Amino acid sequence: MFFKISSRFVATCYYTSKMACPYFYPVERDRTNMRPESALLPLGDAWAGLCRARAGPDWQPDQAVLDPLCMLGYARSLCHRFPDNDPGADAVRFAISRDDGVSLQLYYVLERDHHPFAHGPLEYSLTAGKFLQPPSGEILSRQAEAYVQSYLRRKTE
Repeated sequence: MFFKISSRFVATCYYTSKMACPYFYPVERDRTNMRPESALLPLGDAWAGLCRARAGPDWQPDQAVLDPLCMLGYARSLCHRFPDNDPGADAVRFAISRDDGVSLQLYYVLERDHHPFAHGPLEYSLTAGKFLQPPSGEILSRQAEAYVQSYLRRKTE
């Protein structure tokens, strides 16, 4: 599958790429779970966070749930908290399509059953330190911010 971003095409593989659960709300980088392969995680780092799959108080998953389900998505039939009748996406992925030193162009894809469900471009102003038009939805917006934070951290290391 290829997506056109500006004048470039970006390849994505729906069966092997990793992505985050659409209900995972990243709070902070998980410094206890740092390893070199963390850069390959969907949000660019291991993140500690909250599950917002159900109404009521947020739930903080432990590492046994966080690693395989929250940070890697496709938890629909595997996670006891993922709503059975949810018509929405199972997973979220991000990609940087341009970094010109002033702003970042990102592209997000929400997936359901390994197929595109929704997608769109995002622009993050490096000078203002925020998205010019934040994505709709608090969780998607926070995941996009976490992805940008991870990207910018890796750039300076």
